[in-house]
Amino acid sequence: MATVLAIETSCDETAVAIVSDRHVCSSVVTSQIPIHQQYGGVVPEVASRQHLEIINQAIAEALSQAQIPIAKIDGIAASCAPGLVGALLVGLTAAKTLAIVHQLPFLGVHHLEGHIYANCLSEPKLEPPFLSLLVSGGHTSLIYVKDCGKYETLGETRDDAAGEAFDKVARLLDLGYPGGPAIDRLAQTGNPEAFALPEGKISLPHGGFHPYDSSFSGLKTAVMRLVQQLKQNSPVVPVADIAASFQATVARSLTKRAIACATDYGLNTIAVGGGVAANSGLRQHLQAAAAERNLRVLFPPMKFCTDNAAMIGCAAAEHLNRGHTSPITLGTRSRLPLTEVMQLYQH
Repeated sequence: MATVLAIETSCDETAVAIVSDRHVCSSVVTSQIPIHQQYGGVVPEVASRQHLEIINQAIAEALSQAQIPIAKIDGIAASCAPGLVGALLVGLTAAKTLAIVHQLPFLGVHHLEGHIYANCLSEPKLEPPFLSLLVSGGHTSLIYVKDCGKYETLGETRDDAAGEAFDKVARLLDLGYPGGPAIDRLAQTGNPEAFALPEGKISLPHGGFHPYDSSFSGLKTAVMRLVQQLKQNSPVVPVADIAASFQATVARSLTKRAIACATDYGLNTIAVGGGVAANSGLRQHLQAAAAERNLRVLFPPMKFCTDNAAMIGCAAAEHLNRGHTSPITLGTRSRLPLTEVMQLYQH
């Protein structure tokens, strides 16, 4: 049973956690949202500097919360890809330093693999095979989870990621950043059937695309045109109805593809991960559709939907239990397909 100290700094959360297999001993997450709100999005250089300022304090707090001395830690892990290179470098360097000083195994973890394993923190008995729906600001993918480190991408977005579409539509509606939570809150008071919006239908697979691919750029454009049209006719725009209609459209689109994919591949469990996994519309639509087909749907607890180090520690512990470790020379990567995750390990 491996106990891992994990660090996550891929974007704008400085997170450190200690995980013993699938049990969270401590989890510290410091968000930079208030800092980046004034810019309307994450500024990479600012994010890196903030990570640098707080990383040592976060490590000390995680150890204190867990009441586990460093001598009882079996390995040190950090996100190494994908993400903002400067931000990743802060966490990776801290993890390598701890590993060297305390002579512990080091593991570089794929950020998306962490989101897959976030479900294991609340469902410790979850084992492959299952379908993972990863939905965040940078990724929208359907992943066939065959085993630890063995993944097949069955579908992905052809343009905007779901979370990215939420942020852009929130900007159109003057709701600020981050867009996902703002739209979700406003949608609770709106009519999801007020406006018919396109679900981004994909034609038959061609040119190397998957049949379960999604598209959200057309939906974003449709909302922009709708807002422009409404402003021409009235000074008051029904923002709540637009938010509710947009959210329901995204939820239906993701649900249809996830259900079809799981059914076609004979997988009875869909595990959702990423920031958009916290969205109430997606949770309601997917759970209702899955129940009709006797499929099991898992969502991580809200605190583990957004970026955190506990999910990184969970994935790292799984690899460490299998004898996988990373070379201390491992670098950061802004992009790395999940299917190539085993490149990070020597085994």
